[in-house]
Amino acid sequence: MKRLIALVDPYILALLATVGLASILPARGVGAQWFEGAADIGIVLLFLLHGAKLSREAIIIGAANWRLHLTVLMTTFVLFPMLGLGISVVPGLVPLVATGMLFLTLLPSTVQSSIAFTSIARGDVAAAICSASFSNLLGIVITPSLVALLMQGGGASLSLHSVETILLQLLLPFLAGHLLRPVIGAVVARHKTSITYVDRGSILLVVYTAFSAAVVEGLWHQLSVETVLLVASLCLLLLGVILTFTYVIGKICGFSREEAIVLLFCGSKKSLAAGVPIAGVLFPATQVGQLILPLMLFHLLQLIACALIARRLGKSASPVVSPAPKFNAA
Repeated sequence: MKRLIALVDPYILALLATVGLASILPARGVGAQWFEGAADIGIVLLFLLHGAKLSREAIIIGAANWRLHLTVLMTTFVLFPMLGLGISVVPGLVPLVATGMLFLTLLPSTVQSSIAFTSIARGDVAAAICSASFSNLLGIVITPSLVALLMQGGGASLSLHSVETILLQLLLPFLAGHLLRPVIGAVVARHKTSITYVDRGSILLVVYTAFSAAVVEGLWHQLSVETVLLVASLCLLLLGVILTFTYVIGKICGFSREEAIVLLFCGSKKSLAAGVPIAGVLFPATQVGQLILPLMLFHLLQLIACALIARRLGKSASPVVSPAPKFNAA
């Protein structure tokens, strides 16, 4: 039990507390409008900082291994959605939660935690930086496209307004942050801990806004305990299948141990940091709370499972030079 508690990042507890606060004291009326505006600003800042953290040198070094990156992208944007299509029709799921299960599988991989776990397991960190960054950048375009293709009638809207919002609120800040890296990169690196709080604070603000709108619309009257447990079980099953697949395909493709670790961690994870803002752009505000519930549960499970696996792989490897960076849950 103590080991399990140690694996639960404080950020997860903050997410749960945010959902609890939104359930008890949801933002309403003018307050809700204020939080929506603040959440929009937070999303822009979040993607600006993500772009500033992206190292061009690491991308150039890691990009040479195109077979590995292509395999990660195929797992993220082809295998995951195929599994999502099957899971979303499981009997017993509330329609909007079923849509959320499919939406979860269309998202890009995480960046910080994929890199951190790769380092802990003593894998190829440069390749992990490249793979995770590619996934996130492409996800800004691929995820909305997959939503439009696979979720017709599911409540999503890829209108001209949605495209403009994605470009202005997600892609443009990301590219601006990356272009400004020579100017602000050193500051971002020097204040890494403070930047992490800004990252996570932005996500918590968006989650509170989304769940507030859902609670006002009767979220907890529409979802039973059985439904939440079913979603958690499906997320655990999905994670198990993907972890097994990435492990096996790494062997089949003949990747080195270090490369296989990159595939294992970059190919098996889904980004809460990207998922919540994209959901806010593509779906009505009153639907986002239910829709991101599977994503939040999957996020918790992937962090616990990958932390256990990374530590075991790290202990089984031959001694290495550099210490692992601190685990970031974004």
